[in-house]
Amino acid sequence: MRIAPRLLLAVAGAALALAAWAALTAWLVAAALQPSERQAVAALLGPRLPLVVLAWIAGSAVLAWVLNQVWHRQVRAPARLLEATRILGQGGSRTALDAAGGNRELRALAAAIAELAAERDRLRDEVAQEVARASKGVQQERNRLAALMSELSQSVIVCNLDGRILLYNNRARLQVRTLSQTPRIAGGAELIGIGRSIYAVLDRELVAHALDDVGQRLARGATHPSSQFVTATRSGQLMRVQLAPVVAADATANDGTPGRIGGFVLMLDIITRSFEEALARDQLLHELVESSRASLASQQAALEMLALPDVDETMRERFMAVVRQEERAMATRLEALVRSPAYDLRTRWPLEDMRGADLVEAARRRIEAHCERPVAADDVDPRVWLRVDSFSLLQALASLSCRLVDEFGIRYLQLRLRAAGERAQLDLVWSGPPISTETVIHWERDPMRLRDQSLPLSVRDVVDRHGAEMWFERERVRHEAFFRFLLPLAPAAGAADTADDALALETSRPEYFDFDLFRSDDIPPELDERPLAALAYTVFDTETTGLAPSQGDQIIQIGATRIVNGKLLRHECFDQLVDPGRAIPAASIPIHGITGDMVAGQPRITEVLPTFHAYAQDTVLVAHNAAFDMRFLQLQEAAAGVAFRQPVLDTLLLSAVVHANQASHRLEDIAARFDIPLLGRHTALGDALVTAEILLRLIPLLEAMGIRTLRQAREASERTFYARLRY
Repeated sequence: MRIAPRLLLAVAGAALALAAWAALTAWLVAAALQPSERQAVAALLGPRLPLVVLAWIAGSAVLAWVLNQVWHRQVRAPARLLEATRILGQGGSRTALDAAGGNRELRALAAAIAELAAERDRLRDEVAQEVARASKGVQQERNRLAALMSELSQSVIVCNLDGRILLYNNRARLQVRTLSQTPRIAGGAELIGIGRSIYAVLDRELVAHALDDVGQRLARGATHPSSQFVTATRSGQLMRVQLAPVVAADATANDGTPGRIGGFVLMLDIITRSFEEALARDQLLHELVESSRASLASQQAALEMLALPDVDETMRERFMAVVRQEERAMATRLEALVRSPAYDLRTRWPLEDMRGADLVEAARRRIEAHCERPVAADDVDPRVWLRVDSFSLLQALASLSCRLVDEFGIRYLQLRLRAAGERAQLDLVWSGPPISTETVIHWERDPMRLRDQSLPLSVRDVVDRHGAEMWFERERVRHEAFFRFLLPLAPAAGAADTADDALALETSRPEYFDFDLFRSDDIPPELDERPLAALAYTVFDTETTGLAPSQGDQIIQIGATRIVNGKLLRHECFDQLVDPGRAIPAASIPIHGITGDMVAGQPRITEVLPTFHAYAQDTVLVAHNAAFDMRFLQLQEAAAGVAFRQPVLDTLLLSAVVHANQASHRLEDIAARFDIPLLGRHTALGDALVTAEILLRLIPLLEAMGIRTLRQAREASERTFYARLRY
């Protein structure tokens, strides 16, 4: 612990006062003595002067010890008690009260504060229960909104007039992230999030034009105007956008005239694939028309020549050859057109992603219910995801199963599912009498039946609908036969379900909305003068190969989260491993748990840093011991072509401002004071989340000290002892 400057000054002053008192006493005694007595005293004390100095030093030491005890009991202990009380006011741990120390009266005061805090917590719980009961209806509406927006198949984003995102659903998050120019880096996390600008995705002028259009329609009396446009994104994708206005609550006057627009709703649809398919179909049809026109002209000319009466046999045979050749050419072109994926209408049926194991389980239940036979489903790969029309595919499996049971008396059926390259093999297996190929073809092409129920589609229709294949095989060795369906796999099968979000810290439905941002227009534009609670923050941390950035140590992981409108957005995280281009020292691996194998093949820092720069755009950077992390970033700015110019706050320095009398400002100790759980410690994202929780606790304490704006927080940080640390 550092010795307080005021204590050093007090000790020095007391020692000087003691020396001055001794000197004054000696002068007064000397003034009262005769000259001969003075000489005798000088002769007596002269050789003993070092003893006098030692006595002065010993007296000063005793006095310093006494002052130190008084200081800690009467000054430091009350200050620590004050800080512990403020921590307790922010929901922190009560152990800080016990650590405050002090005399008996202060300890009794700490116990009384703890009792009051316990009573406050009890009253708060009672109030919270009453509020929960009173707001149950509001909470239900909120849950319905969250469920609706999360599961809605349409990509929806709601923005205020500044283009800041207030609401988005999961489909919009996934769809917009596919537009990232570097989607493999942190999943394209730099594009979408609460409080972020939609203009990172869409051109500002297009949105302004659409807003002007709907504004004019509102002025003409339209009830629900909307505007639609198509744009090319920065990643080269085509996107169809439908914009509808959000009219402010006070926007309609008593006379019914429309008022101002408070925001807008965007509905997005990536149309690149459908556009390319339509273009390919148009090209095929154009080529067919042009080539057929030439063929028809040749056939017409040949037929006209054949109609002449004086055509000899040789010429007649030549013209007939032309007709047959052009006929074969037209037939070939038509067959190629029909077989082309761009023309195949059967494959453009709406298909959905579904876990293969879920489809097999649904098929097992349906077959057992309709066919009254047991069905095994043991050989099923749980990692397989399919893109299917589950309803029609289940009908096909049940229809085939019922025919096997009714016509051949099959008693036992089995379903198998496994991946096979870029497709999945779904097998309906049985043991029993042989079935002819003609019977299988008949079943495949006839309308499906479920006992007494006839269905409009055939099994072949279902197979064609999926762009799939289906055949019949026998396994003579095992005396089994099976129908095999070769089905399409879902893109990135199951990726969203198997992703290990170990640092999500909660299992509830993520929140993708914050309507309080509709009121963000009241915030002054000067960033330094904005209230701390109104700022948007990117809280980040890095893991590195070592502690010496100027000596070649490199970043191996960047983790970050965002705070917007005073809320920690846990589900809008940035988490990316980085290939450092050098070996990771063995001594550092037990600390962060990152090995060379984990970073092998990961992007280099020159790829990651621009994406992180975009993620942190228009926010205040926050880190714990930020000088260390910022030094690593700054050394890579030139190579990555970016520069971090936004303001930086350091929770280490802010803790030193708020808790000046605490012994430690390590991340673990601050978290313990605030009773914040440490999950994922020494991972970049885990430490960033803990740092974000600490920042949210520190802001009210800073405001209580009169530090309310970003400028005041930065100035107070710069005055602390820890601000002198450099890397």
